Parts: sequence; structure tokens; C-alpha cells
Amino acid sequence: MILIVLGILVLIAAIVIQRNDELARFARLGRLLGIVFILIGIMTASIVQINPGETGVKTLFGKVQKEVLLSGLHMINPLMEVVKFDTRTQNYTMSGIQDEGTKSGDDAIRVLTADGLEVVIDLTVLYSVLPSQAPNILKEIGTDYRDKIVRPLTRTKIRDNAVFYEAVALYSSKRDEFQARIFKAIDEDFKKRGLVLEQLLVRNITLPQSVKSTIEQKINAEQEAQKMQFVLQKETQEAERKRVEAQGIADYQRIINQGLTDKQIQYEQIKAYLDLAKSPNAKVIIMGKGNTPVILDTKN
Repeated sequence: MILIVLGILVLIAAIVIQRNDELARFARLGRLLGIVFILIGIMTASIVQINPGETGVKTLFGKVQKEVLLSGLHMINPLMEVVKFDTRTQNYTMSGIQDEGTKSGDDAIRVLTADGLEVVIDLTVLYSVLPSQAPNILKEIGTDYRDKIVRPLTRTKIRDNAVFYEAVALYSSKRDEFQARIFKAIDEDFKKRGLVLEQLLVRNITLPQSVKSTIEQKINAEQEAQKMQFVLQKETQEAERKRVEAQGIADYQRIINQGLTDKQIQYEQIKAYLDLAKSPNAKVIIMGKGNTPVILDTKN
């Protein structure tokens, strides 16, 4: 378009200087240059390249055309302008850590929970532009849809849904449920505006310090209770082992007492005497009337 305008200006200048006899010889060259500029301008303005991952939207004198241009080379009206939209996955991060989010500084989302506590949420939104809806986005929102739609809508939906959860539940047991709930709410509004919500990542949920201290105390108490339960269980098992052992000894003694007779005891004594007689240290065994034998060692 610039070359076309430049060519027209050169043509006008050539017509003007043609009236001056001293400069008339440059008029023909000026007309030639003007025509060349116009032709080159028309050619370059008529060819548009759309890169991979982009969609082009044509506008003519401020009017948005419904047809979209996909990746590749396209011939268009040289008077048209083409606005390119990135249709690849984009991300928008809102974080309380310095320079980690899309906006510098603390950009985390502060919400009030059902129990009236303030919770800080770090979030990343993965989204993309629906190519067929690019003309409507340009017409109704413009190219700065990230600041006009993605950021404010996401923050609003998170605040609206956080009030249904208590702080501790939001941090622990209800975290996945909360993430699914806000995903559904944001996805519906994104679709109405030509955007696709691909994924919603709740990166961090920060509780008030008082709540964190209470949770830590509770966890420590639970750990101590589990430790004590383990000790008691171990002592109970040891006591049971000793009881079983004592019962076994008692049963053994009872069986022995009931099963032994005088004759069996005398038989066992005789066997013991025989073994004793075979010992190299005992040479003479004198059996008396008593139950105890007299053993004489003749070695000395």
C-alpha cells in the first residue's frame, strides 16, 4: 500500500514538473517510476503469506470479511488489510511470585472462601483462538482479547466459585473438584467469544498463616497418635507372645506329669546309669537300696 501511494505521488509530481520547461525532461522518468511503484505496490499488496499456526482476517475500509485465510500464500484485493491471529496454544499465568506470571509483580488471585478466609491462588490458563471465529473476535473484541477476555473472565469465575468451598477443603480434598468446576464455567464463556480453553492449571493454593499452623499441628498430632498406636500394637503382640509361650510350657508340664509312671521313671533311671557306666571317668557303680547310685572312680 505504501508503494502504491508513493507511486501516485511520483506521478502527480511528474505532471507538475512537466509544465516547467527546465524540468520537463524529468517528467517522463517520473511517470515511469510512478507506474513502476504502483505496479510493485499492487503486486505486493495482492499477495499475503499466512504462516503456520496463524489465521488471517481481511478488512476493507474497516469492514471485517467473514472469510478467513489459512496458512499459505493468498491473492487478495490490494486495498484490503489482513490481520493475523495466532491459533496455536497460548498461556496466561497469574502468579504471586515476582516475574513468574504474564504480568510483572504480584498477579495472584485472592479469593474469599465459604468460611470467610482469604486464599491466594496461582493459575495458568492454556487456550487458543478458534480459527473460524477469528473474524468475530476482531469485530467484537479486537486483537487484545487476552487482556479483555482471558484475564478478567478467569479471575472473575475463580472468585465466583471459590465461595462454595472452605479454605482447608479447597487446599486439600476439594482441589480437583474446584479445578473441574472453574474449568467448566470458564470454558462456556470462552466458547461464546471464539476461544478454546484447553487446560486450566491450579499451580498453587496458599492458605492464611493461621490456618497453615492449625493444619501442621493437626498433622503432627495425627502422626503422634499413629506412633502411639504402633507402640501399643507392638506391646500387645509381645504380651500375646509371652502368654502363648507360658501356656505352651504349662501344657508341656501338664502332659509330662500326666504321662509319667513310677515304672517309666525307674526305666529312664536305669538307662541313665548305663550311660554313666560307659563313661571313662566312672569305673564302679554300686547300686544301693536308695534311688541314688554310688559311683567309685578307681582311676586314683
